[in-house]
Amino acid sequence: MAEGFQPDEVLEFWFPDNGHWTCAERHRDFWAWRMQGGADADICARFADLTLAAARGLLDHWAETPRGRLALLIVLDQFPRSLWRDTPKAFSQDLKSARLALEGLENGHYAALEHGWERQFYIIAISHCEGPDHLARMEMLKDLTKASIAGLPPILADFADTAMAQADRVHAIIARFGRHPHRNPILGRISTPEEEAYIASGDFPHVGAVKQV
Repeated sequence: MAEGFQPDEVLEFWFPDNGHWTCAERHRDFWAWRMQGGADADICARFADLTLAAARGLLDHWAETPRGRLALLIVLDQFPRSLWRDTPKAFSQDLKSARLALEGLENGHYAALEHGWERQFYIIAISHCEGPDHLARMEMLKDLTKASIAGLPPILADFADTAMAQADRVHAIIARFGRHPHRNPILGRISTPEEEAYIASGDFPHVGAVKQV
């Protein structure tokens, strides 16, 4: 049951101590497994109850510490995308996740994280959340990404470049459409002709192959 879980169990699962930061290829695998659906089966098997508990607010106390907040952010922003893939529920916790991340920026929890790849999941959560201030948040995230990747080891230079390119890419999409159009069919939203052409391309941020990472 979810009551038996602790933040460290989530963090040890999501951020294994396997030295991925010492090898560019291993670090690419780290991202590919998480971003391309490789983690789906493990998340569904191990963390379904935990994800439901977090969605119901039963784990909000985790956010009292920097590491606990990071674990809760992973559970709310990442796990639903595996547990409820291709359904509206996949995006159901985006608002709560973004608020959790933005609060962590303000209270010092984000700054307390040691590694850039941990901080990147704050950035991802904030970029996931649609809303009237989405473009303003994406502009803020470009600067945040630059600062986050500045301290990465030289061997992860490709990741730093890709993280910046991803931030630019999402910013351009939100500037163009005001939302993530690839969600339209799942959410039952009507697409504009321009969005239909974009959806037909199949080349979306946060979805499919992760270039270089």
